[in-house]
Amino acid sequence: MTAADSRASVRRRIADSPLIWPALALLALLALNVVLTPGFLSVRIQDGHLYGSTIDILRNGAPTMLVALGMTLVIASRGIDLSVGAVVAISGALACAHVAGSADPTSGATIAVGMALAVGAAAVLGLWNGALVSVFGIQPIIATLVLMTAGRGIALLITEGQILTVTGDPFKVLGAGYALGLPVAVLVSLAVFAVVGLLTRCSALGMLLEAVGVNPEASRLAGVRYRTIVFAVYVFCAVCAGIAGLMIASNIAAADANNAGLWIEMDAILAVVIGGTSLLGGRFSLTGTLLGALIIQTLTTTVYTAGITPETTLVFKAAAVILVCLAQAPKFRALVRSQWTRRRTPPAVAPVGSAGHGAPDEARTAEPTSQKVSTP
Repeated sequence: MTAADSRASVRRRIADSPLIWPALALLALLALNVVLTPGFLSVRIQDGHLYGSTIDILRNGAPTMLVALGMTLVIASRGIDLSVGAVVAISGALACAHVAGSADPTSGATIAVGMALAVGAAAVLGLWNGALVSVFGIQPIIATLVLMTAGRGIALLITEGQILTVTGDPFKVLGAGYALGLPVAVLVSLAVFAVVGLLTRCSALGMLLEAVGVNPEASRLAGVRYRTIVFAVYVFCAVCAGIAGLMIASNIAAADANNAGLWIEMDAILAVVIGGTSLLGGRFSLTGTLLGALIIQTLTTTVYTAGITPETTLVFKAAAVILVCLAQAPKFRALVRSQWTRRRTPPAVAPVGSAGHGAPDEARTAEPTSQKVSTP
């Protein structure tokens, strides 16, 4: 293989990678923000902490990143979870209700118990979804739609329709605190990403999950514990949503059951799709999901930076998802490649005949003349 062929093979592998297009989209958004705000990428250190627009993107996108990681495993098992937004609202409402209703709302022990109750409740809700899907055989979109509808109402019942505020500083650490110079929310999300990556890529769990997503019946006949895996992914997704709800409540030091986690399930699904995970189950990419979550949050920041009304953010999200998904689609790439090749290929030249000093051979193309028949 020549050097040119080797370079062409490397370029082909890079172009066919499912991560290249989300990475390019993220770089394009960052470049656009730099054009709009020249100091967008600048990071400063204040009181030993990092501050800047990129740090804000990481901190504000941490809940979406966390929920999207759980959603990735659910979608890989050929399922979907529409109830994560409701679980976010329930988690924040439970924690704030416990802390605000206690005798000492600023106590670290009280806050720790409230957060533990919220995460435990999220795990129970994940068991509920897993049971409906794996035991009773209900379609995942219907099973989770039940909790999506009722969950926010449960959160409103917990808060009695009010916005519960928490004044204790320990409660603000998870969403607004810093550790090692970085926001705690970012460190928690990256830690969960590392643990899930090790479990799914350095053990047989990832292969079993993909087998369940590709063909659940065949994997069951092969000895894979289908119900256990489905239970595990729905519980994990709900726990991620519960922690994300604590992050959101901690960031604003309050529980807003109406708005907490609103449409976060859509952002999580968009992040998973942008990252290259197949909605048909089986193939999944945690790194792609991470890039997708960053794209969603950077796009939201770009809309605010450009002075566009926040109501149009969903339109820009839809446009970004369409462009990235088209770039990832093999048929679309093949169509674009064929059109590009056709334009660059010079038109074929008609063959030149050999008769009469390079002139076309008229003897082969002319119509045969009728011969005169002589009469006796």
